[in-house]
Amino acid sequence: MTQRLFIAVILLNFAFAKAQSEKFTLSGTISEQLNGETMIGVNVLIPELSTGTASNEYGFYSITLPAGTYQVVYSFIGYKNIQKEIVLNGDTQINISMEESDEQLDAIVIKADVEKLSTQSPQMSVNALAIETIKKIPVVLGETDIVKSLVLLPGVTNAGEGAAGFNVRGGAADQNLVLLDEATLYQSDHLFGFFSVFNPDAIKDLKLYKGGIPARYGGRVSSVLDIYQRDGNRNKFGATGGIGLVASRLLLEGPIQKEKSSFLIGGRSSYAHLFLPLFDIDNKAYFYDLNAKLSFTLDDRNRLYFSSYFGRDVFTVNEFFGNTFGNSFANVRWNHVFNNKWFANTSLIYSDYSYGLELDFVEFEFTSGITNLNAKYDLTHYLNDKTKMRYGVNSIYYEFDPGRIVPTTETSPINEQQLTKKYAWENGLYVDGEFEITDKININAGLRLSTFSRLGQDNIGVYENNQAVVFNDELQIYESVDPIETTSASRGTALKTFANLEPRFSIAYSLDDDTSFKASYQRITQYIHLISNTNAPTPFDLYAPSGTFVEPQIGNQVAAGFFKNMGDYSFETEAFYKTVDHRLDYIDGADLIANDNIEQILLSGEARAYGLELLFRKNKGKLQGWIAYTLSRSEQRTPGRTLEETGINNGEWYSAAWDKTHDLTITSSYELNKKWSMGANFTLQTGQPVTYPNGQYEFDGLFIPTYEARNSSRLPLIHRLDVSATYVPKPDKTKGWQSSWVFSIYNAYNRRNAASVSFAQNEETGRNEATRLSIFGVVPAVTYNFKF
Repeated sequence: MTQRLFIAVILLNFAFAKAQSEKFTLSGTISEQLNGETMIGVNVLIPELSTGTASNEYGFYSITLPAGTYQVVYSFIGYKNIQKEIVLNGDTQINISMEESDEQLDAIVIKADVEKLSTQSPQMSVNALAIETIKKIPVVLGETDIVKSLVLLPGVTNAGEGAAGFNVRGGAADQNLVLLDEATLYQSDHLFGFFSVFNPDAIKDLKLYKGGIPARYGGRVSSVLDIYQRDGNRNKFGATGGIGLVASRLLLEGPIQKEKSSFLIGGRSSYAHLFLPLFDIDNKAYFYDLNAKLSFTLDDRNRLYFSSYFGRDVFTVNEFFGNTFGNSFANVRWNHVFNNKWFANTSLIYSDYSYGLELDFVEFEFTSGITNLNAKYDLTHYLNDKTKMRYGVNSIYYEFDPGRIVPTTETSPINEQQLTKKYAWENGLYVDGEFEITDKININAGLRLSTFSRLGQDNIGVYENNQAVVFNDELQIYESVDPIETTSASRGTALKTFANLEPRFSIAYSLDDDTSFKASYQRITQYIHLISNTNAPTPFDLYAPSGTFVEPQIGNQVAAGFFKNMGDYSFETEAFYKTVDHRLDYIDGADLIANDNIEQILLSGEARAYGLELLFRKNKGKLQGWIAYTLSRSEQRTPGRTLEETGINNGEWYSAAWDKTHDLTITSSYELNKKWSMGANFTLQTGQPVTYPNGQYEFDGLFIPTYEARNSSRLPLIHRLDVSATYVPKPDKTKGWQSSWVFSIYNAYNRRNAASVSFAQNEETGRNEATRLSIFGVVPAVTYNFKF
């Protein structure tokens, strides 16, 4: 009897120990109760274990825990907390619907939201803004602008008012990977930088990675702007829109099959050009774009998405010339949940950028562009509450069209010509992991293998000594070289293949729940290059692949930072150092239009950037906002290839065109009451680098200017104050027609910031004079927003 009792006790102890060691997985999908939209970044917290996770880009979450009973808290800023008691004695799936709330969340339960840094996460150098915050920021002409909002955060700037694109940590605009629903966009602005291409009503989530970029991203050396569109309301039909002074927008959404599928379609257009004829102005400048998305829940394990975008800018001057350009894409994505630990996403994406130029005075039109087809597969493995792995592969086929020239009249002296198209194939394979090493140390480590093959084409130039550019010792200038012969190769032939390993690593060390130090390193290869003539009157963009004469850009960046949460406030500071090899520069007199051998005007150089970023936020209360300051330098150098060659700027480092030594922004919003809220932002920046003439000489009766070293002077200091007020007539109304008025003043004290300074000889006095061009003075605007 004693022996049997002893055996029974041993078996009971073994069973108890097994139960204690057993682990099960809690998983599911989180969506909004009102419209069925899946939610990104919802916190799933287990207070008993001081652990948790967050929903991914498609609303899926998974966490593995020891068997037991837990109080699981689902929380997201602006939504009511959901607390569920869950008995975890087996793998469990729980889908959650979250309800919006006007009440502030308990700061003890939730420590971070989409705009508040997570001190313990190894991810650093990320700028994130909620769409509702972006809509409160005053901008030019009263139109909500995602890109202009990001420029208010540290480490992000642009080349000045009216400049297209944005620059991150001293990088060029083409070094940013811009993704909308995983599709690449080659242009992020409308109307030369006055508007962004993103319809704010269609956007669900956005993140800008400035450093510590995860291994799942590749192809650009400076940053990744990752934006996801909303899925559309699965429960009822609705509309959102706005009517402004120069542009309007309308978005429609609703269920196809209630709770199972939805559609979203939105359009925007500007119309200020319609009023120009009233002032006898024949010029035109306008844009339009269209967003569309279909979402289907096939079953508990499968979801299907179709997304598309089409946008165009049109610019004409007196029927003298016309300019049309823009992005478009279409994609299909399939989410599949294998089980509670494995989540997969398969995507097939078509994307293109088209550029057209019609020159009536010489009777021809010119079109160019780039198209790509991207197939990608991403797999996420939630091993346990301390480890998450990502694996993936993608393959991109490129077609580069350098241009087609077509005469526009029968009497045109121009002959029709198609420049030689170029082709390439880029592949990527990655593994990426998030690891909680101890309670204080968290690591994100990954490795990406990228390859790029320049494929066969017609009219391949062959050059003497394999040099398409030579240095003229007598004139001390670089000159193009004509090929000694041309050859052709089939599309299946790889003319040149590159392969690069790209390690990524970031680490966080937590002093306590609210304080941490972080550091990161990244290496990224960029295989396509933007060839752009900044002196052109239109934004002429030509993309070219790496190949025999053009090496891929390789960027390395290290960063370190300190992060601190202080109740309603937070503070972060980061220092970074970045280098880029094989940064392209151009020989003097480079001709981009209709150039069938672009290698004849290119030189290979290098770039570097370094700086310090500070960000202080107030995250709660009636008064919210932030102060951001960046101290940085961005420089380029193109040394001679031999001791006899001078290089560009005598081979010395010079400031990049977008370099801003000091960049200070103060952004705030204040809620007066339920009906009225105010917003303001102040910007103070160093003027952009320029090259001024420093003398002149006479030759055959002409005065020829001489110039100082490249970009050694600067435009005057830039500063500006923008203010706005938002009025909601019926703030408590949650159904039916809801509306608001936004009143804004851009450049409130009418600062005439210099966009450029030009020099010319006064015909009357014969003296040289400088003329400063300012784009904007004070610009008031009003926008009426509505939804139902």
